[in-house]
Amino acid sequence: MRILAIQNRMGIGDMIIFLPFIEEISKKFGVPISILVKESSKADQYLKNTEYIKDIILLKRNNQNNGEHDGIKGFLRLSRDIKKYQFDKVIIFNSSLRFNLICKLANIKNIYQYPLFEKNEQHLINAAGKLLKEKFKIYSVNNPRIQVNKKDVENAQKKFQLNKNKINIMLGIGGSGPTKRVPAYKFVELIKKVKQKYYPKFFLATGNKADEQEILNEILNNCGDDCVALNKLSISETLPIIKNCDISVCNDSSFSHISSALNIPTIVLMCDTPLMYGNYSTMMHPIQPDGIDNVRHGSLGKDKINSQKIFNKIVSIIN
Repeated sequence: MRILAIQNRMGIGDMIIFLPFIEEISKKFGVPISILVKESSKADQYLKNTEYIKDIILLKRNNQNNGEHDGIKGFLRLSRDIKKYQFDKVIIFNSSLRFNLICKLANIKNIYQYPLFEKNEQHLINAAGKLLKEKFKIYSVNNPRIQVNKKDVENAQKKFQLNKNKINIMLGIGGSGPTKRVPAYKFVELIKKVKQKYYPKFFLATGNKADEQEILNEILNNCGDDCVALNKLSISETLPIIKNCDISVCNDSSFSHISSALNIPTIVLMCDTPLMYGNYSTMMHPIQPDGIDNVRHGSLGKDKINSQKIFNKIVSIIN
């Protein structure tokens, strides 16, 4: 039996949020699941060793409507691409009529999907749970789970001289937008507090945008002796390093999702995004800005993140 899951949201975080549902479908039918995902999800960089994922098919559509799978020609091209796999079933994690028709044209007999035309105010997680409950009698899911090659983890341990007598901490200091990026001085404060109690080594994960590099450089200028920058590595190259860490502290970013899915306790700094993006996994420990009880879009709380609260949470997790 060959099964396809379609998840067409853009980001890494969105992809990882859907992994528990995909894994439960794999368990239900006893086969790995192929996925159709956007290139921007970068799924091929962090799911290639995950046993319940079979093929990763990239959906080449973008906001400019000029991708290979855009328009009428793209509609037909995508249906042909999918048809080659001869899927028996498809689970579509959206309400799109377009994907429904594409799958019918690809001769997939069994199509399961959210109700058509009900996209507005559709809950990101609850809608997926409802679909699995109603169609497959799957009533619960576990945390997202990403797997890494064991040899790669061992090689990273040797390459970066990861000492078991030290606390290895990954700091996800980047973010997709400026309102999600906690200022550098907050991380510097945290690093100094941690160094007073432990013998730590910090790995700084971020992108290469100018604003992110400013944060990275400020941290390195103040605490460089205990820090290793990871910005020149691909996502797939960072996975074994993160897997070797004892704990992560991350902005609400791709690395918070990746870290928690690698089963690393992850403190998520929620500055400007609904809390559900930072607490859907039991490996996540959200920190909200001081004075804000229910963070959401527009909270603009990055300057109100309290480094002492982060430190207290680190101590409670380690102990």
